Amino acid sequence: MVEQEFYNTIERPSQAEFKDKGSRFIAYAYPLQETGAFKALLQGLKKEHPKAVHHCFAYRTGTDGNTFRVSDDGEPSGTAGKQILGQIDSKQLTDILVVVVRYFGGTLLGVPGLINAYKTVTSFALQLSPVVRKAVEKQYSIQFDYTQVNEVMVILKQYNCRILSQEMQLFCVIRTGIPIARVEEVLYQLREIRNVDVSV
Repeated sequence: MVEQEFYNTIERPSQAEFKDKGSRFIAYAYPLQETGAFKALLQGLKKEHPKAVHHCFAYRTGTDGNTFRVSDDGEPSGTAGKQILGQIDSKQLTDILVVVVRYFGGTLLGVPGLINAYKTVTSFALQLSPVVRKAVEKQYSIQFDYTQVNEVMVILKQYNCRILSQEMQLFCVIRTGIPIARVEEVLYQLREIRNVDVSV
């Protein structure tokens, strides 16, 4: 299996609405780096929409395709969460959460109606979110002496590595995300500098 070098995600939240027979469906799409952040976003929407009858959602994170979750939140099984995830996957997105808030309008929509509503409103929200292509990264920790900061930074900048965290004291530690396609070159360059320690 070839490791993919890039993935698609969204950079900023978006929101869209769809109405059917008096029911309102409001979809919120959010960038989601790690699944831990999802609970806070969902709680925030529940506070914002206390009178809504359902808060259905789906998210997918990571680039291996294995980290996802769906919830119908009381809607008939398969009518909501699965439809939301289907729209995320049809756009080949990851690191994304979509929550659809539903206000009931008094008329039952039936299973086909619900499937259509959740699909449509998710699709609308995703159309409003500009898709960004990002490099798949491998994370490394680099330890080095303070006098070598410039040498290390030049390499990281040159290969578009992302700085995830840094501690700059007499002895420095940087956590970085290196684009998968450039890992070998970056590690080679870093190891050319004396006393620089790189670990996964």
